This record gives sequence, C-alpha cells and structure tokens, in this order.
Amino acid sequence: MVRRARRINRELAEVYYYAHPELDFENSFQLLVATVLSAQTTDLRVNQTTPALFAAYPTPEDMAAADPERLEELIRPTGFFRNKARSLLGLSAALRDRFGGEVPDNLEDMVSLPGVGRKTAHVVLGNAFGRPGLTVDTHFGRLVRRWKLTEHTDPEKVEAEIAEIIPKNEWTMFSHRVIFHGRRICHSRKPACGACPITHLCPSYGEGETDPEKARKLLKYEMGGAPGQRLKPPADYPGRPAPPLGADRG
Repeated sequence: MVRRARRINRELAEVYYYAHPELDFENSFQLLVATVLSAQTTDLRVNQTTPALFAAYPTPEDMAAADPERLEELIRPTGFFRNKARSLLGLSAALRDRFGGEVPDNLEDMVSLPGVGRKTAHVVLGNAFGRPGLTVDTHFGRLVRRWKLTEHTDPEKVEAEIAEIIPKNEWTMFSHRVIFHGRRICHSRKPACGACPITHLCPSYGEGETDPEKARKLLKYEMGGAPGQRLKPPADYPGRPAPPLGADRG
C-alpha cells in the first residue's frame, strides 16, 4: 500500500507537473484570508472577490478596524459572508494584538486564530512559509479513501495516516496534486474513470464512467490550463497551458 501510494504521487506529479495553489495571494495574510473565504465556494469566486477586499483592507490592522457591514458586503459573493466576516475580524484582531500584525509561521499559533483550522493552517504554512503540510479538504479525503490509503473520515486521522506513508518533503505538493485530480477527474458523484491516468493504481476503478469518450464529457473542470483558477499568477509561474493527457510536453 505504501509503495502504491508513493507511485500514485509520482504519477500524479507527471500529470499535474503544474500543480499549484489556486488562490491568488501576494503575502501570507492574503493567503490566510483567501483560504478562510474559500470554504463552501470556488477558488475562482474568491479570486474575483479579493482584489477589492485587499484594496480596502491591505493589512490585519486595517481589517480588524473594518466596519462589519462593509466587510460583509465585500465578501458576500463567497457565501456564508456573515460567519466569514466574523472570522476575518477575529483573526485580524488576533494578528494585530498577539502577533504584531504578522501571520505566525507555526501550526500551534495558526490554529489559535479565530476561524482557522488545520486545513487552512497547512495551506498557509505550506504555500507562504514553505513548511510541509497535508491539506485534508473534501477532495483529498475522498480520493485517499477511494485509493484505500485510509478508511477514516475524520480529517485529523486522515492527515495522520497519510503522513506516515508520504514523505514529509512531498506533503504540500502531494496535497496540490490530489486536489487537482479531485477537481478535474475524480469527481464526487461521477468520477471520470475512463479519463483517469492512474486507473492501474486505483482499487476503486469502475465506480464511475469507464468509457473513455463518455468519461471525457464529465470533465467539467479545466484539465490543462495553467493558471487554473488563478487570475493573477505569480511572476515566476510557467504561464503556459498544460497539454492534454498523454500529449508530449516537449
């Protein structure tokens, strides 16, 4: 099982060599806010919302002093805007009062912030600070269970089990690859098994559509276009579209 898990990681790395965080951000505070907003919505919707938000409140101090109604209105498109506004006000005040206006770079302090759980913390730690972490979101949990790498549904137990079988230095990128695959091919209700590049490693092959042509019609999320849901990719991002599955990358 460990060998199969690591081979899945290697083969997904070939397919999604361009995997990356799909939230737009320029610093750790922006990534933290964007990740909180991403709950129950798409990264694209968040990326459409955050430019005006960060223009209005560029720092934790600014956001902590925000008028709640104005903040709610700015983030309304992401859904659950009242709860999210409370979280943003609370975490911003905590950053201002407890951390000198800086996002902490460790898990213990990060999860002490209002509205920040382990998933959000690992997103920020892995992508803003380079500290390896497993991001156990709904896609990640679904796929590792389909691959029979764990039977757990509790995110912390899933994280602990996968941490035992995937090398630590691969945790952040493994998370990106799994999430990319879950968004693009291994869907929740109708996985596109016939379009999947790792069927030979999947013990759940056949749960979804196995006919290649029918499976490709299920690919409702872009397969290859970098930058995916990002509207402002970083300057060092490759910027070229990924080829279709099986194509020569040249």
